[in-house]
Amino acid sequence: MKILVLGLNYAPEEIGIAAYTTGMCEDLAASGHQVRVIAAPPYYPQWKIFPGFGGGWRRSREKDVDLTRCPLYVPAAPSGGKRLIHHVSFALSAFGPLLKAALGFKPDVVMTVAPSLIAAPLAWLAARLSGARSWLHIQDFEVEAAFATGLLNDGNRVARFARAFERRVVNLFDRVSSISPEMCRKLTKMGVAQERIREFRNWADISRVSPLARDSAFRSEWNIATRHVALYSGNIANKQGIEIVLEAATLLRHRDDLTFVICGEGPNRRPLEERAAGLPNILFRDLQPAERLGELLGLATVHLLPQKADAADLVLPSKLTNMLASGRPVVATAAPGTGLAREIEGVGIATPPNDAAAFSQAIERLIDDADEWGHLSASARARAMTVWNRQHIIGGLIEDMKALCSRLAPMDRTSEPGGRHI
Repeated sequence: MKILVLGLNYAPEEIGIAAYTTGMCEDLAASGHQVRVIAAPPYYPQWKIFPGFGGGWRRSREKDVDLTRCPLYVPAAPSGGKRLIHHVSFALSAFGPLLKAALGFKPDVVMTVAPSLIAAPLAWLAARLSGARSWLHIQDFEVEAAFATGLLNDGNRVARFARAFERRVVNLFDRVSSISPEMCRKLTKMGVAQERIREFRNWADISRVSPLARDSAFRSEWNIATRHVALYSGNIANKQGIEIVLEAATLLRHRDDLTFVICGEGPNRRPLEERAAGLPNILFRDLQPAERLGELLGLATVHLLPQKADAADLVLPSKLTNMLASGRPVVATAAPGTGLAREIEGVGIATPPNDAAAFSQAIERLIDDADEWGHLSASARARAMTVWNRQHIIGGLIEDMKALCSRLAPMDRTSEPGGRHI
């Protein structure tokens, strides 16, 4: 197949959506398919263009993927309005290269990844002009997440337009996928026919991340002397609700066997560091290279996965997959019945959002109960190797793409992670 992908984020960004768009494209190319990608230069999570990637449009070939980089506006402090300009600038910048690729490359499938939903209609247009099938893959419901995190205010004209735009766009495509059952069900509520919806999960990097049988090298590098580490690793932004980690560190400052580590970057890091000044049991560190991900995640006794209450079914944190692959239990903030609560059932503990006391108690429970910790750790690794298996997930995607191109009804693969017919 010939596959054209429009995606805002791509390697060398190492966290979030970029890792999965890049992995998907590289796996498709490695499977013998021709893949072209239209993407932005790397900027996330620092919200600053990486050194060496500035300037105009660039075309290169990376791991058998034909890649075109399109310049865009990147705000240093991403507010709601600035984020809108950011996404619009990418859509405008990508428009020419996308249409050129559609008409010259003649793809069988044009796939776009949301974010950025604003650019998605361009992918649909490219598919129409080239005679290809169109596929929208949703990593985040951007509009609802913007309401949940306060970037948009509900009830005004802008809010109504944003929701109408989102609903219209998701109903344009031949196939629409998302990363969890709850997010797929949300597509149904937005009017997308069930036969057009697929669950296409993110995956765990089980070859790079595995349970460490020794102390992580970061213990000595960062002078961590405590027996236990509660680790948050990832983006530091509004939708994470990471302030609860600071509250837990305050409540557990009496524990001389526990260190909290926040390893990440993003627009909210500096305010968090200022708030944490004076807490002796918390460390802030920068994101680590991808090749050291296993070492970093192996530092944790317990992984921390804070999430704002209103975002629980709008996003499924991509960091969860490798947390589980590391064979460590997770403490997450998620209300009962939400998608995130269901995903960590049997591999961690879910506590009510915004309840720092419950969050702290769950951390203590896991570091004090070796039997429960051991059971949940083993279950986490097993879950990663089954539900989050990359080979099965990409294999399901390829089958669905072939079926879509042949215009035949795809087979029902309910038992197969990554290719489930909702």
